[in-house]
Amino acid sequence: MVDAKAKPFSDEKRWIVIYPTYLDSKKSLQQGRKIPKELAVENPTAAEIMDVLTATGLNPVLERGKLHPREQDREPEKLGRVRVMLKNDDGTPKNSEYPTSEFIICPNLETKQDNYTKALEYQQHKG
Repeated sequence: MVDAKAKPFSDEKRWIVIYPTYLDSKKSLQQGRKIPKELAVENPTAAEIMDVLTATGLNPVLERGKLHPREQDREPEKLGRVRVMLKNDDGTPKNSEYPTSEFIICPNLETKQDNYTKALEYQQHKG
């Protein structure tokens, strides 16, 4: 078996994975939320995440049948995850506005604009 880190960044296995659970304000950290609750949004879907990331020029890939391991709810709207290539094969950021996975959130959805601004401020203070 080939180690994923030995593959080029353009290989989908090296892309970051974003589950809706990571951004869901209704989820706890133990349930899989990865961002501060005040920056999270209520019930995001993989399709919404895909739309937002497409608007940023990152060329994400939607994987519809996937479910976060900690997700108890098997409803169709909970299914799906998004893969995103953040780095070029030489290791430089594909988009300088989003150099790491921490900068990937839902900025373009109507109800999520304020959270995007808060997240940028959070990232700037974090370093």
